[in-house]
Amino acid sequence: MAEFRSVFAPLFQSFIHYRKASDRWNSSSYEPFLILFDRFCASNYPEDKELTQEMVDSWCRQREGEMNNSCRSRIYVVVSFVRYLRERRLTLIAPPEVPRKEKRTYIPHAFAREELERFFHECDSLTPYAQTPEQRSRQITVPVFFRLLYSSGIRTNEARMLQRADVDLSDGVLDIRYSKGHDQHYIVLHDSMLRLMQTYDHAIGKLYPDRIYFFPARNGGFHTRNWVQKNFRQLWDAVNCSCATAYELRHHYAIENINRWVDEGFGFDDRLLYLSKSMGHTTIESTRYYYSLVPGMSHLLEEHTEDGFNALIPEVNDEDWE
Repeated sequence: MAEFRSVFAPLFQSFIHYRKASDRWNSSSYEPFLILFDRFCASNYPEDKELTQEMVDSWCRQREGEMNNSCRSRIYVVVSFVRYLRERRLTLIAPPEVPRKEKRTYIPHAFAREELERFFHECDSLTPYAQTPEQRSRQITVPVFFRLLYSSGIRTNEARMLQRADVDLSDGVLDIRYSKGHDQHYIVLHDSMLRLMQTYDHAIGKLYPDRIYFFPARNGGFHTRNWVQKNFRQLWDAVNCSCATAYELRHHYAIENINRWVDEGFGFDDRLLYLSKSMGHTTIESTRYYYSLVPGMSHLLEEHTEDGFNALIPEVNDEDWE
């Protein structure tokens, strides 16, 4: 982590320590923006010894051309920092108003079977450039990491931060303690994925015998979001012409599960609930968003569930469906 430069460094450090102790700190999302705010204060208010409303409002004010969601991402950690100070009576600054969340219009990539086959073959074809522990680790980690995303619908940050202690390799259950919204949930692995995880655990244990994270990084911590993006992009682009991201494997998991419900006797409402819980959604409405991504699927689901469909699945407004 980069060092803070402003006079508010001790407060920032206390805030981070509190969030980490509460298991509510996301280094990849929060840390960069808190550092940028620190630099902003040090550069624009070098003589000020106390945090002021002007500093916070200037940073949190929505910029020209900045979308609401982008602004929310940028200022969230600073707003939380101000609330932290207020709760401890360390400031009288009012938390800035957060822009309203905008409804997403992004449509994820629809993976073709051939694309996925080529991608995973490319993952399996990795060879180390030299016999170093880091390169050997990448060779054996990448195929397992992306297969876990594909087979379980787990979020990329959940996979990155998955601790070894939270992986039950006997029963094949993942305890997801750090999730979006920090809601704990469990994922049951497919038998084939469980066997692969068992093999990986044995192999990676030889390189990192005392590791904390199931997929350890070189420094003993977890892999960064950039590590996921870089590896996926490199391997995907090598064998496919379409644009896709690693996170879209989660969307694919949901859609493939929904597609399998048609013409099966198991109740729709039960399957929807199980899928929602497994994916870590806080509400069923969040899971419903995936229906709009499956061509022709909504009317089939409505037909199979008859009158209960609309009552069970209301319209989604600004739900965070990821």
